[in-house]
Amino acid sequence: MSEQQSYANHRRFDPLMHFIVLPVLLISWFTSVWHVIKYPSLHAAWAMVLCLILLLLALVTRGSALKVQDRLIRLEETLRMQRLLSGDLQGRIAELTPKQFVGLRFAADAELADRVREALDQKLDGEAIKKRIQTWRPDNFRV
Repeated sequence: MSEQQSYANHRRFDPLMHFIVLPVLLISWFTSVWHVIKYPSLHAAWAMVLCLILLLLALVTRGSALKVQDRLIRLEETLRMQRLLSGDLQGRIAELTPKQFVGLRFAADAELADRVREALDQKLDGEAIKKRIQTWRPDNFRV
């Protein structure tokens, strides 16, 4: 990434998946549905089912990668928090939700304790946590 990562630009799009694979599969499925309506046949219905399966496969594959990424973030952040947080906050790490872990990964070490305390005490979601971060810790290895 050439510019400094921040809340405004931290979202990542995978051009191949977001702008080619998913749109083509979605268009293919809509076209196959139209074809079944216009020219009903067993072949057309089967093509529609296959298009739907391919679209669902792409979505499940993307979702699985994101779930693994969230698990890794939870592990990495737990290890970082065990190293950086004081005893009272260390005992509360297990109270953090997956979305809170995802938001906290962007907080610099110096402000991590404050963001964790806010997240736990105010029950902030990941987006609210990210908006409060003063010093952004970039994550350029996202899926």
